[in-house]
Amino acid sequence: MSIVAGKMKSRAVSTIKNAAHRMDVRTMCFSSDSTALLSASGEAVKIWNKSTQQCVRTMKCDYALCSMFVPGDRHCIIGTKTGKLQIFDISSSTMLENVDAHKGSVWSVCLMPNQRGFVSGGSDKVVKFWEFELIADTISGTNSKVLSVSHTRTLQLTEDVICVKFSNNYRFLAVSLLDSTVKIFFADTLKFFLSLYGHKFPVLCMDITDDSTLIVTGSADRSVKIWGLDFGDCHKSLFAHSDSVMCLQVIPKTHMFFTAGKDGVIKQWDADNFQRITSIKVHHAEVWALAVSLDGKHLASASHDKTIRLLKKTDEILVLDEERELEREEEFEKELADGDEVVVPGETNKEVGLASHKTAESLKGAERVIEALAIYAVEIEKLKAYEMECKESKEKVTKPAVHPLMAAYNSPSPDHFMLHVMKQLKLSELEETLLLLPFTSVIELVNVLTNLLSKNWNVELLFRALFFLLRIHQGQITSNNVMLPVIDAMRSKTMDCIRDMKDMLGFNLAGLQFLHSEIESRNEIQIFLESTMAVKKKITKRKKKELLVKQALLSL
Repeated sequence: MSIVAGKMKSRAVSTIKNAAHRMDVRTMCFSSDSTALLSASGEAVKIWNKSTQQCVRTMKCDYALCSMFVPGDRHCIIGTKTGKLQIFDISSSTMLENVDAHKGSVWSVCLMPNQRGFVSGGSDKVVKFWEFELIADTISGTNSKVLSVSHTRTLQLTEDVICVKFSNNYRFLAVSLLDSTVKIFFADTLKFFLSLYGHKFPVLCMDITDDSTLIVTGSADRSVKIWGLDFGDCHKSLFAHSDSVMCLQVIPKTHMFFTAGKDGVIKQWDADNFQRITSIKVHHAEVWALAVSLDGKHLASASHDKTIRLLKKTDEILVLDEERELEREEEFEKELADGDEVVVPGETNKEVGLASHKTAESLKGAERVIEALAIYAVEIEKLKAYEMECKESKEKVTKPAVHPLMAAYNSPSPDHFMLHVMKQLKLSELEETLLLLPFTSVIELVNVLTNLLSKNWNVELLFRALFFLLRIHQGQITSNNVMLPVIDAMRSKTMDCIRDMKDMLGFNLAGLQFLHSEIESRNEIQIFLESTMAVKKKITKRKKKELLVKQALLSL
């Protein structure tokens, strides 16, 4: 910009046009020398210089789902949503050929280890093998030759193909299918070798280590599984992300790998000792694509937040214990800033609430209680009939055989059997289990628990179950005249039980105080004094710390 004779003039120094993608990047890959990075989205393919982070080539394409560099790094191939394979010449930024490869989307392409061709897998349940070839350039009219591909073999499968991978020794071909399995075939004969079962949802990404001993799979069920390629056994299943695992890449010449998911976090793992090495939070949305350079020193990722991140490996030593400690501190600070009370890991800061959804444990518990109530009713009728027969008959009457479940639990009576079933319910799942009972079973259970209360068996458990049932079914129970005598009997028995417990606790407390005074008088010291003072100091220190934190938050 310059000012001449009072007038302002300006001229363009440089122009930036379409420097980045306008749509989400769905696929990325590095060149063989790790100097260039390819990224493809729904509208264009871009080649980036890794050193300068500048876009050097932009080529229009269809909606890209997978990509690869052709050996030599002068061409690239894109698999599209429309089922086409698009071949691009990078130097001239032109599309050489648009091949109709699949009848559905092309989800994956993988270069053969001999670098003479590649395979592609699509939603048409087919894996196709392609070979590179040079054909005459008919467009330019010269005698030069251009790159093309020819279809050589086809592998027909029963489900949609999501991902394909070759082992580095060119022995195996791994194919992940929509039925949540991974099929392993011999690469030369295409004969079936192994089937990897275990994922609950389809495997979206996978990779094989360079020594062809391990295959790592990432699924929409949020888990990552490490398998052995020799027998197909699962070495370890890891809960990797809080949402679907979208991409996975093994670091060359190692057994370490990176994963990324819809939770926006990139994680590094060790497949030998099954540990998470580090978590990288550089994105604010779902991570769609991941690429690791062949030298293992650079990592590229693309996300829904419209950014491409390039990360470089450093020489800094990473201590796993320190990483875990830093993560715990970040979680503590986050909860403190949100105003949530920090609790012990594995516990909650609330009492056990009502069931928000059915769980396997609560369903099994409810079924056991309903079955036990039915057995209890049958056994009580047997005992009544036995007692009546004993009164009427002068001869000795054989006692009826007990139910097999009662015999298995060594329960001498139906009451002992019901108490044993109630004890088997987890305390954390007790209220959720009782919520699943039908009202007819609730009435039967209230009668049984009231009868057990009169025997003073496990009073705390019985009180908790009874009071919860009364609180939840208050309206139905109070409107039922049949339940009034039961509620009245329960009230009187409850008061008796509470009175007995108070007497017992008071007697025990008085006995402990007497023993305390006796020991003090003998030893002429005050026991527990030092520990009591230490606890008081700890409580005072914690209160001061909480007060300082609250004051700091209020000042912010």
